[in-house]
Amino acid sequence: MNSQSSTTVLEQQQQAREYLLQGDYSQAAVLYEQVLTAEPDIKCHYWHLGLVLLLQEQVEEAQTTWLMGMLEGEPEQVELWNSELAQVLEEEARRREGLSEDSVAWAIRQQIQEICPKDINNSLHLISLAIKLDSCTEEQLSEVAQILQGESSQEVEVELLIQVSQSVLNYAALYPSALEFLEACLAYIHDEPQVVALLNILMPAAIEVGYFKRQPQIAAQFLELGLRLRENSPDFLNHLACFYQNSDQYDKGIETAKLFYSTVEELPDKIYASKTLLRGYMTAGGFWEEACSAFQQQQSMLELLLAEQPLNLSLYRVTRLLNSFFFAPYFRDQPRSNRQIQNQVAQLCQTNTELQVQALVERYRQGHKARKSLQNRKKVLKIGYLSHCLKSHSVGWLARWLFQYHDHDKFQIYAYMFTSSNSYDSLQEWYMEQVHTAYLSTDVNTLAEQIYQDEIDILIDLDSITLDGTCEVLKLKPAPIQATWLGWDASGLPTIDYFIADPFVLPEYAQEYYSEKIWRLPQTFIAVDGFEVGIPTLRRDQLNIESDAVVYLSAQKGYKRHIDTVRLQMRIIKEVPNSYFLIKGSSDTKAIEDSFTRIAEEEGVDSSRLRFLPSTPSEAIHRANLGIADVVLDTYPYNGATTTLETLWMGVPLVTRVGEQFSARNSYTMMLNAGIQEGIAWSDEEYVEWGVRLGKEAALRQQISWKLRQSRQTAPLWNGKQFTREMENAYEQMWQRYIDAS
Repeated sequence: MNSQSSTTVLEQQQQAREYLLQGDYSQAAVLYEQVLTAEPDIKCHYWHLGLVLLLQEQVEEAQTTWLMGMLEGEPEQVELWNSELAQVLEEEARRREGLSEDSVAWAIRQQIQEICPKDINNSLHLISLAIKLDSCTEEQLSEVAQILQGESSQEVEVELLIQVSQSVLNYAALYPSALEFLEACLAYIHDEPQVVALLNILMPAAIEVGYFKRQPQIAAQFLELGLRLRENSPDFLNHLACFYQNSDQYDKGIETAKLFYSTVEELPDKIYASKTLLRGYMTAGGFWEEACSAFQQQQSMLELLLAEQPLNLSLYRVTRLLNSFFFAPYFRDQPRSNRQIQNQVAQLCQTNTELQVQALVERYRQGHKARKSLQNRKKVLKIGYLSHCLKSHSVGWLARWLFQYHDHDKFQIYAYMFTSSNSYDSLQEWYMEQVHTAYLSTDVNTLAEQIYQDEIDILIDLDSITLDGTCEVLKLKPAPIQATWLGWDASGLPTIDYFIADPFVLPEYAQEYYSEKIWRLPQTFIAVDGFEVGIPTLRRDQLNIESDAVVYLSAQKGYKRHIDTVRLQMRIIKEVPNSYFLIKGSSDTKAIEDSFTRIAEEEGVDSSRLRFLPSTPSEAIHRANLGIADVVLDTYPYNGATTTLETLWMGVPLVTRVGEQFSARNSYTMMLNAGIQEGIAWSDEEYVEWGVRLGKEAALRQQISWKLRQSRQTAPLWNGKQFTREMENAYEQMWQRYIDAS
């Protein structure tokens, strides 16, 4: 070929490339065909012509063109030509990815995969693109995992591998093949920066899956992978222990919590690790002696820390410290001492927080002052609700009526949901439809700033210390008035103005040991219009119980199984002939059975009179199954709350032991507000007496059941609309006090 012809071919190639870049594929194809006619032995002309045909979605024509370029080649030549073709396609795929033309890049990489099926990096790119295109399947991910597990001389782009791992966890963390993929990735992670990068991906993903998507078993598997990279990482062990506990792997939960405790040395970390271990014992149930020992040790460490009053605690430690005394009310009804410790812990956490984010706290404080000077008393109040429980959760079920009946002419309602924006829950969706605006986030600063920018007047906390994240928001005080309601006892945070109660759920003198101002509603601190009830799935004959027997029931989590109350319950069973005791609730089945059986034998009760019930598929079925019971025996010193409301709604007599602390008076106020006093006990002896009496007097049980059913039309407990008006009156009075204060 002469030089003039060579120049022409080169110019045609350049012009064809320009057409390709401009998206004029038909003109590019014409020129590449001319180039190929002029130089049929130059293989790259086949590769580029096929690429242009592919871009015109002429896949078969493109593959035929490439095949023509490889005809009559020796195996070694074909292998080399395949490599050249793959490189041409790779360059174009990367260009398209840079332009965010994901569907085009995906089509090109599909051809690379056919040419080089074991190209690991191309397979990783394909998964990344499939995720962006929302088309990634379980099978695709599994295939890539198998490629990663296979032998290959190809060097894997580790940065790409980590990026794709992040995408996989964001998109398909619940796919079984996601775990398979991540496990295959471990073989390619070697140096410390790579280890740190992958760990920083695994932890948030596990938290998202375990807590917000409620799949703790899958989350635990992610963290198990992380521990293969960083053995005995305290943070991983902490969350892994909780995920084991939440997925009913109780022995693993306890052992992992012990290992977590052994890996930390600083006092604040020891306190928190002790709480994780305590949680393991309490979740499982049946480990009462071990739990008591852990609680005493934890309290001693807390008292030591409070004596030191450290002012250099990191925000990370402060976050974990605030709810470290969470289990105290489950062990003892001593609110003076319990609240003194909790209030001191909360004050220490608040002090350390303000030292580190002083500018932000001061900005919010000054903003509230500036707004206050401009406020009109008769304005529409902005009410914000902050919680991780506005979903299928006890708090979510109970708070519905307040949201449903709010007067939107007088109040503008906002919901700040401490949850992932990727999570889905039908009740959560319902809440989002009831409010003016709803925000979903797991970032403390994002939520706090949004509350401040929305100029919320009164922020209602529904979580107290059940979630550290909401506490972090409340410590910043993004709203001028903050109050705690419903979810738990008060947190003790100095930034909380009010704790919403009623005349009965706290004794008259309770203000003596609360740092928050107790705001007592006139009748009840909670009311519902009722509950959905399903079809019962439980029958006496299924449990080998005679139709004329007296059936007692206790349905609570392992947390609430105080050994002293279990003994009282056994004394009731012993005194009532032909009686049986049904025990239901999430806990370690074997541990609970062993514990109840041992106590029954010690109290002289034949263990054949005990029945241990599995969990039910739904709350509605659980409520329907309450009909099997003649009497429900409440727990103490931590009463039922939702379970008490459900029992009363179903018309089943209840025996409760009234104490001094908030959690020991829930059932008391609910029974009074349902018009029932039969079954309210003020001592251990009276608890047994009521239990025995209700077991022996069928007529009394029938009378109580009739009164409960009649109360549905008259009692404050079942009047959600009236309760909402009382809450709204409280909000208006809180606001007036705030405006009137100098």
